[in-house]
Amino acid sequence: MNLLKALTIGAMFGIGVFQMLRRNVIRSTIGLIIIANAVNLFLLSTGAYQGAVAAYVNATGQRSDALPQALVLTAIVISMAGFSLVLGLLYVLSTRYHTADADEIAELKH
Repeated sequence: MNLLKALTIGAMFGIGVFQMLRRNVIRSTIGLIIIANAVNLFLLSTGAYQGAVAAYVNATGQRSDALPQALVLTAIVISMAGFSLVLGLLYVLSTRYHTADADEIAELKH
């Protein structure tokens, strides 16, 4: 199962980097989302270990660590804020230049 998680995270990160290197601004935005989700999945999978009970249960036994879950939740909120900023910039670019291709925007070449 760990190999499957590692391959999934690696594939998501690779697809995200591939999309970020495209000249289309929309595909770059989608790549940013995929990379953020891959990082969140990586943080959650490396911080989780085999606890016997959940983190916030009044039961005896080895509890799971709640810190990775809190960090991933914070990372999700931060990535959504960054994504909304990128969507706002994408909206301004598309209304000003009427294109999503970075090669057609003359001011981005300088």
